[in-house]
Amino acid sequence: MSHYNLALLGFGNVGQALAKLLVAKRDELQTEYDITYSFTGIATGHHGTAIDGRGLNIDEALGVVEGARKESGTTLNTLSVSPVPMESLDFIRRCEADILFENSPVNYETGQPAVDHIRLALENGMHVVTANKGPVVHAYHELIGLAQKNGVKFYFESTVMDGAPVFSLFRDALPAANILSFRGVLNSTTNMILTRMQAGESFDRAVKYTQEMGIAETDPSGDIDGWDASVKVAALVTVLMGVPLKPQEVDRQGIRDITPEAVRKGLDEGKSWKLVCTARREGDGVRARVAPELVGSESPLYRVDGTTSIVQFETDVLGLFSIIEEDPGPETTAYGCLADFLNAVK
Repeated sequence: MSHYNLALLGFGNVGQALAKLLVAKRDELQTEYDITYSFTGIATGHHGTAIDGRGLNIDEALGVVEGARKESGTTLNTLSVSPVPMESLDFIRRCEADILFENSPVNYETGQPAVDHIRLALENGMHVVTANKGPVVHAYHELIGLAQKNGVKFYFESTVMDGAPVFSLFRDALPAANILSFRGVLNSTTNMILTRMQAGESFDRAVKYTQEMGIAETDPSGDIDGWDASVKVAALVTVLMGVPLKPQEVDRQGIRDITPEAVRKGLDEGKSWKLVCTARREGDGVRARVAPELVGSESPLYRVDGTTSIVQFETDVLGLFSIIEEDPGPETTAYGCLADFLNAVK
């Protein structure tokens, strides 16, 4: 039986969903995988930090965060058995973890501070699992090399298409399959906005709906202007096609200019607007693009509505094949983190 200490850096929707999933899978992990675990650290941006090398009561921690959202005034600091770290790097040094789940907010431009978080954890011999796309596009080769040097793993399945096995598919199941191109719909928020507009809503009302759902931020520009889609394209190109690519290098156009008139015209033509992500090898490089397109019913992208995502790969050995994930949420993202944990320690 192997026991692992787990630390959660970031305890928002995904971190809480992961904690609940780990609790739900506790008996299965023990009987099927000979794994037991303890939560030895939880750090949040707004609800405090707790460290206990003997193991935190995760139900208490979840209750504290839920209470904090209701303005109870309680924070995770009350659960810590040692002085509360003043900043995240100190938390990583002191959390006594074997696995760090790094789920801090994404920084499209630099990947920080998540890059520094992951670098320190790897240097201290921790496996790292993240749903944060920033470190993958801004420091992938450095972090993978550091993980190999220290005999640990750096995995990030949940950065693209939540829990769907995109990276692990090529890492484990498709050896020597080389990607020539890919094409897909990778941003759930814009896909939902366009779906609502096709049902007759205005752009502003559709945006408001995604905010009410909780899939769009108060400032939704990262989705609407194509940044989230671009960083996902950059991650796929960097990792799966072996060509380092920054989000700023993706030819990017968002959906702000799609009018109700354009939507109606597309429907009259039997076509549907999608924010389409593409990448194709050109010589030693890759040409990548994010832009709205009208797609017809002959395309596998046509019926991908709402928050559903799809990516279609063209490879040198399998031709075309697609991965579709229907209506993902924090729970599916959490599953990707759980799968990475199991793959890291197997």
